[in-house]
Amino acid sequence: MAERAVLVPLDIDPALPGPGSRACALAGTAMGTAWSARFLVPPHAPAGLEGGLRALLQAELDLVVAQMSHWKPDSLLARFNAAPAGSWHDLPPEFFAVIDYALQVRDASGGAYDPAAGALVNLWGFGPVRRYDAAGFYAPAADAVAAIVARRGAASVELDRAGRRLFQPGGALLDLSSVAKGFAVDRLALCLERHGLRHYLVEAGGELRGAGARNDGQPWWVEVEGVPDADGSTVAQAVVALHGLAIATSGDYRQYFHQPQGRRVAHTLDPRSGWPVDNGVASVTVLAPTCMAADALSTTLAVLGPQAGIAFADARGLAARYLVREAGGLRETVSGAWTALLE
Repeated sequence: MAERAVLVPLDIDPALPGPGSRACALAGTAMGTAWSARFLVPPHAPAGLEGGLRALLQAELDLVVAQMSHWKPDSLLARFNAAPAGSWHDLPPEFFAVIDYALQVRDASGGAYDPAAGALVNLWGFGPVRRYDAAGFYAPAADAVAAIVARRGAASVELDRAGRRLFQPGGALLDLSSVAKGFAVDRLALCLERHGLRHYLVEAGGELRGAGARNDGQPWWVEVEGVPDADGSTVAQAVVALHGLAIATSGDYRQYFHQPQGRRVAHTLDPRSGWPVDNGVASVTVLAPTCMAADALSTTLAVLGPQAGIAFADARGLAARYLVREAGGLRETVSGAWTALLE
């Protein structure tokens, strides 16, 4: 195994936790996964602050679920998906922020990322119905995929940014699962900051955001997620100081099934073709100032593939790492911004 690769942010806030700061940890469940928050409470903080924080953090996550879950039939997202053609829908600020950013990524990527790809997600068994891991599931026929892709233009949502409302053209199915979890992590971070807490590490479902330092003055060190089923890999284990940074990884080893001929069909779909990506990408990790960006962009880069994805990342100063499956192990490809963070 190669030695560790250590990534350190270029901008460091020199402020350390004050003397007497208390280390606290909270945890819970939401969005079908676990969440956690580790933070330092300064000695001048109001008495009992940490006692009420768990409920406040849980409320942040519950709000995201209520608005953006594609599993809850009464979520705002589900109601929009079921709305009649030609209807406009007023959006709360949280939903607006997520769909606004997601549509920006869609446009920047030439459609490699699309928050309105819910019909494809469902067709391939990665949505809330007709699941790939349920008895009787079978991969869709080519003509079924083509039919959804052909309707893509007509089922494109329209965002009125000035009025903060979203247009349902009819048949548009939103799926925000590749961005909402990152947004939820950001909500945890901002909740702590609103209460005067500047040194923390928050996480949900493996996506993290950190700021400040630990009590010992060290940053919040986090191992970059590897590929668990890659035997014999010689790629260096990477660790990153999450100091003003967030991290998310998109991998082909989370949700997938095998076709009869043995081909792995992973949950990352290319909205342009309608088919699961087949570019050898095992994982893509992105570091960004917000977890919402890291979440959406890791999915985008997974679809684009190593060559186009690194060009996309370098043009935007994104710190990104690909692990690509090859005979005998994995090949690592990184962006210029990722290299710049290496110690």
